Amino acid sequence: MNPVLSRWVLPLLFLLSAGPAVSQPLIVPPLGLPSPLPVPDDNPLTPEKIALGRKLFFDRRLSPNNTMSCAMCHVPAQGFTVNEVRLAVGINGKTGRRNAPALYNVAYQRLLFHDGREFFLEDQIISPLTNPVEMGNPSIGYVVDKVRKLPGYEDEFRAAFGTGVSVATLGKALASYQRTLLSGNAPFDRWYFAGEAEAVSEEAKAGFAIFTGKGRCVSCHLIGEHAALFTDHAFHNTGVAHLPLIPEKTVEVDLGSGFVVRLPRTQLDQVLLPPEKDLGRYEVTLDPADLWRYKTPSLRNVALTAPYMHNGVLLTLDEVIDYYDRGGTGAEGQDPRIAPLGLTPEEKRALVAFLHSLTGDNVTTLAQERYPHAELGGTMAARPGATGYPGP
Repeated sequence: MNPVLSRWVLPLLFLLSAGPAVSQPLIVPPLGLPSPLPVPDDNPLTPEKIALGRKLFFDRRLSPNNTMSCAMCHVPAQGFTVNEVRLAVGINGKTGRRNAPALYNVAYQRLLFHDGREFFLEDQIISPLTNPVEMGNPSIGYVVDKVRKLPGYEDEFRAAFGTGVSVATLGKALASYQRTLLSGNAPFDRWYFAGEAEAVSEEAKAGFAIFTGKGRCVSCHLIGEHAALFTDHAFHNTGVAHLPLIPEKTVEVDLGSGFVVRLPRTQLDQVLLPPEKDLGRYEVTLDPADLWRYKTPSLRNVALTAPYMHNGVLLTLDEVIDYYDRGGTGAEGQDPRIAPLGLTPEEKRALVAFLHSLTGDNVTTLAQERYPHAELGGTMAARPGATGYPGP
């Protein structure tokens, strides 16, 4: 069995085989994450659903021209986002308006997407599948019909759900897989929640003091008594929507198999369509107070998920800290908590060290997630760059 697949299938099979007397949850969240894992009553986790959802996640045939999969914008080896571009690039090179959000610990998100327009993982999949600049399908019914006709899928759906491919079962399968993308037990967790004094450096501890004090980061990136998702699940105008985007003169493009080239930004701009305007949470609520408000992201594994902010405008953690240190842009409607901080260079370095301490202990394993599809010649169904790992 694939060692990546076995990280959750074997424990699940053990628990299931133990009979009805076993009351343990199928997945126990690692140190630092809330427990129990939130799972809807109408979609309990099973090994069959998770395996099916994983296969779907990496299958490029879920797009009309067989080029785009979920993993194209949520690349496992790039923090389940895309490190190479500020904005997500979809079917036929179309550029989205926002940075692809990382999927680590997405099971805990109360609302989904940067603007919070969806409530459940089971329903979330409809938007990217039918968005003309993402996976580009004409309708969700088109996707269901196509998957139903692909060899093997109908039988796998019936084995997992007792019924065939439908909008509901498609969403439940993908949601089941995404709920397994848990990452915790970071050095911070072992220090803060488990009391291991040596788990983080003294510099990281100093950064934590700034995070919870002078830096005021904790006012939105919350830390609980027994667990921390580092988000308040709320929406804020950080002013970053008004930050001028100065494009790089050249861009590094990974063509796969370790072959990287640099291309002029002007040349890429001739291929990629410019993004449309983005008004944030306002597009969901139509409340003027929500203009340019976006959901507070979790900071777990944040060192792996560059570029940052909803539009990818800040490329490094240093840039993010500098942005907040100078008080944002001061744009109309900016959250009043964002004000100049007066951080010293040493304090900024300490903050970066603290943020690195939020990297989970299983990120290397998660980075190996892939599912080469036989119908596509065994090639990896993900964006070039996530190479060099054994397949299932």
